[in-house]
Amino acid sequence: MSELALLAACALAGVHLLAGRLRGLDRVPRRRWLSASGGVSVAYVFVHMLPELNEHQRAIEDVGLFAGFLDRHVYLVALVGFGTFYGLERLAQRSRTDDGADESVFRVHVASFGLYNCLVGYLLVHRIGAGAESLAAFTVAMALHFLGNDYGLRVHHAERYHRTGRWLLAGGVLAGWLLGTLVTFAEITLAVPVAFLGGGIVLNAIKEELPAERESRFWAFALGAGGYAALLLAI
Repeated sequence: MSELALLAACALAGVHLLAGRLRGLDRVPRRRWLSASGGVSVAYVFVHMLPELNEHQRAIEDVGLFAGFLDRHVYLVALVGFGTFYGLERLAQRSRTDDGADESVFRVHVASFGLYNCLVGYLLVHRIGAGAESLAAFTVAMALHFLGNDYGLRVHHAERYHRTGRWLLAGGVLAGWLLGTLVTFAEITLAVPVAFLGGGIVLNAIKEELPAERESRFWAFALGAGGYAALLLAI
């Protein structure tokens, strides 16, 4: 499985390195398949990742962490993840110029998504659902999700992202994979970053669908979400 995880990490890193060569992502209306990719990402969170969060929640409850203080620990962390990436999106939008967002915002944005990708790389090695099918489902969902993230970062940061940002994000996935091969965190330790990632995935997928000026395709989004949800339930 470690070899398969490495191949998956290389494939995900390649999304950031090669996505800029895809034509038509910046046209209005956007390509239907980009909306479909957002649907796939959201389907993965609600059908596969939320049940995993429930497993993490049980682990926290078994230990008694924050007993009597927080009843839904991991779900609150997922909400924090959602809010954090929403804040980053608003920060990038407000600082945008013709050359992209300013340098400090670029650094914060890339650092945040680099850690985000690092966690994804780690989860290629360590997931609750083991096996090749689980790895394939996770990799496909994250590849399409990274495609949407890459598009958004290119819009915000233009040439600066193409020159350095995409390499850092690609490296983040590989660094996460390497960390996963060297270190195994306890389930209760992993619960918080996984929950945070789940909230971030939902926000980063949805933000590309909701703005009216992007003219995303609802039927493509719905087809991607429904089709991938059915696939996840079947495997």
